[in-house]
Amino acid sequence: MSASSPPLAARSAAQIFSGLSDEEVFLLGEADRFARAELYSLAQRMDDDEWWPPEAFAKIGANGYFGITAPETLSGAGADLFTSGLVLQAFARWNHALALSWVAHENLCLHNLLRNANAEQKARYVPRLASGKAVGALGLTEPGAGSDALGSMRTTAVLDGDHYVLNGNKIYITNGAVADVLLVYAKTDKALGSQGISAFIVDKDAPGFGVAQKLRKMGFRGSQTAELVFDNCRVPAANLVGAENAGVKVVMSGLDLERAMIAPLCLGIAERALELSLDYARTREQFGKPIASFQMIQDKLAQMYVWVEAMRLFTYQALRAASALENGEMGRGEIHKLAAASVMFAANTMNSVLDQAVQIHGGSGYIWESEVNRLYRAIKLLEIGAGTTEVRKLIISGEMLRG
Repeated sequence: MSASSPPLAARSAAQIFSGLSDEEVFLLGEADRFARAELYSLAQRMDDDEWWPPEAFAKIGANGYFGITAPETLSGAGADLFTSGLVLQAFARWNHALALSWVAHENLCLHNLLRNANAEQKARYVPRLASGKAVGALGLTEPGAGSDALGSMRTTAVLDGDHYVLNGNKIYITNGAVADVLLVYAKTDKALGSQGISAFIVDKDAPGFGVAQKLRKMGFRGSQTAELVFDNCRVPAANLVGAENAGVKVVMSGLDLERAMIAPLCLGIAERALELSLDYARTREQFGKPIASFQMIQDKLAQMYVWVEAMRLFTYQALRAASALENGEMGRGEIHKLAAASVMFAANTMNSVLDQAVQIHGGSGYIWESEVNRLYRAIKLLEIGAGTTEVRKLIISGEMLRG
């Protein structure tokens, strides 16, 4: 990635008042142009066939859009989490399924390793992930354990010589079917409950690791989601991330960052839905004139615009805060509350935007193959993933009452 400042006139009022610098505007525009040119053409086939484009990650890496937060010494861009969020926003506009896989790789795996792995582990894995030649994933959720992912975790890891032996299953794992490197959580001390969890780097060729099934989804099709199995899976002890039984800290810090990074995914989808709705309203004619001339359609477009701009401000606020505080304590306090609030607002508001977008498109919006229908089917995951709307409310209220 490279940047130079565009003239002020090239910036929209929304960009100015949302606080983006000239450099950030330029980076967002460059990522948008790349995604439109290279990723948009893949979206329809990914949705139709649950197809994974095998060369896409390498192309993204070759253009500098992986390893955003990694230092240059590890083949990264040396930028911050906010910049990473802008890239995600742009990618989500043009191929939201690939954007979901991007953030699982970039944030849940690569950035988590940057925050928690030791120097040797970083040197071994981060450059491969930053190049896009290796696909990353996070293994946390299990069958029978959703919102209570830590307390209900059944996957175990037992030290055996210079290896840990993992047994259990993980489900709903984004990139799971195509991942080369996985950050996996398992219980190393059952007696300690959620405090007895450890984190491990698992390579796809580890003995005893396998993909039990690839899951077919309503939305974000093509972003590969799988159930994983660990059957006496042997992982080198050198792949333990952090200390044994200290995995809960890794989990909680990662969840706040994950929530902050889901919001720009919602924003990009909503921006695209508004753009499609404007184009359709201008060109679709009824009663001898474009439907954009009808006040009811104008009302919907105006409301959608207000929602998108509100999403933008809240998303950027949370991303700025996460960028500033990510080296501090996560999983509690103001950032815990703000991250949950931003993703709750972004996901719920995206729901409203897409509802109106399909209404404006009418019958064509109800057809599976239409782009706006593809976006509409993405709504529900973002109200569930990284903690449901209900869990987000519990976090917000809990932090408010704690104060």
